[in-house]
Amino acid sequence: MPSATDAVSTLMVQKFGVDPAAVRPEIPLYELRMDSLALEEFRILIEEQLEIDLEDATLTSRNTVGELVELVERVHSRTLR
Repeated sequence: MPSATDAVSTLMVQKFGVDPAAVRPEIPLYELRMDSLALEEFRILIEEQLEIDLEDATLTSRNTVGELVELVERVHSRTLR
Protein backbone atom coordinates (compact mmCIF):
# COMPACT_ATOMS: atom_id res chain seq x y z
CA MET A 1 0.00 0.00 0.00
CA PRO A 2 1.47 3.42 -0.96
CA SER A 3 2.18 6.10 1.64
CA ALA A 4 -0.22 9.00 1.96
CA THR A 5 2.32 11.38 0.42
CA ASP A 6 2.94 9.07 -2.54
CA ALA A 7 -0.77 8.44 -3.10
CA VAL A 8 -1.66 12.14 -2.98
CA SER A 9 1.20 13.16 -5.27
CA THR A 10 0.66 10.36 -7.76
CA LEU A 11 -3.08 10.94 -8.04
CA MET A 12 -2.66 14.70 -8.46
CA VAL A 13 -0.18 14.20 -11.27
CA GLN A 14 -1.81 11.25 -13.05
CA LYS A 15 -5.51 12.03 -12.65
CA PHE A 16 -5.54 15.84 -12.52
CA GLY A 17 -2.52 16.76 -14.63
CA VAL A 18 -0.75 18.68 -11.87
CA ASP A 19 2.93 19.43 -12.49
CA PRO A 20 4.92 17.14 -10.15
CA ALA A 21 7.14 20.06 -9.11
CA ALA A 22 4.06 21.97 -7.93
CA VAL A 23 2.98 19.29 -5.44
CA ARG A 24 4.61 20.74 -2.33
CA PRO A 25 3.32 20.71 1.27
CA GLU A 26 2.84 24.49 1.52
CA ILE A 27 0.81 24.88 -1.70
CA PRO A 28 -2.95 25.45 -1.28
CA LEU A 29 -5.06 23.06 -3.31
CA TYR A 30 -6.76 25.92 -5.19
CA GLU A 31 -3.37 26.84 -6.68
CA LEU A 32 -3.32 23.37 -8.22
CA ARG A 33 -6.75 24.01 -9.80
CA MET A 34 -8.50 21.71 -7.31
CA ASP A 35 -12.02 23.09 -7.01
CA SER A 36 -14.81 21.50 -4.97
CA LEU A 37 -15.77 19.05 -7.72
CA ALA A 38 -12.14 17.98 -8.25
CA LEU A 39 -11.70 17.60 -4.47
CA GLU A 40 -14.71 15.29 -4.27
CA GLU A 41 -13.38 13.14 -7.10
CA PHE A 42 -9.94 13.23 -5.49
CA ARG A 43 -11.37 12.14 -2.13
CA ILE A 44 -13.00 9.11 -3.76
CA LEU A 45 -9.78 8.16 -5.55
CA ILE A 46 -7.78 8.39 -2.31
CA GLU A 47 -10.38 6.28 -0.48
CA GLU A 48 -10.18 3.60 -3.16
CA GLN A 49 -6.40 3.55 -3.40
CA LEU A 50 -5.70 3.53 0.35
CA GLU A 51 -8.86 1.67 1.40
CA ILE A 52 -9.90 4.34 3.90
CA ASP A 53 -13.03 6.40 4.53
CA LEU A 54 -12.69 10.17 4.27
CA GLU A 55 -16.45 10.77 4.32
CA ASP A 56 -16.35 12.72 7.59
CA ALA A 57 -13.22 14.68 6.64
CA THR A 58 -13.55 18.37 5.93
CA LEU A 59 -11.48 19.38 2.94
CA THR A 60 -11.56 22.65 1.02
CA SER A 61 -9.46 24.13 -1.74
CA ARG A 62 -7.88 26.41 0.89
CA ASN A 63 -6.23 23.42 2.54
CA THR A 64 -2.62 22.84 1.60
CA VAL A 65 -1.15 19.68 0.13
CA GLY A 66 0.55 19.10 3.48
CA GLU A 67 -2.74 19.39 5.38
CA LEU A 68 -4.33 16.92 2.98
CA VAL A 69 -1.49 14.45 3.51
CA GLU A 70 -1.77 14.83 7.31
CA LEU A 71 -5.51 14.21 7.13
CA VAL A 72 -5.05 11.09 5.01
CA GLU A 73 -2.31 9.80 7.34
CA ARG A 74 -4.47 10.41 10.41
CA VAL A 75 -7.47 8.56 8.94
CA HIS A 76 -5.24 5.80 7.58
CA SER A 77 -3.62 5.23 10.97
CA ARG A 78 -7.08 4.94 12.63
CA THR A 79 -8.09 2.41 9.96
CA LEU A 80 -5.08 0.22 10.70
CA ARG A 81 -6.06 -0.19 14.37
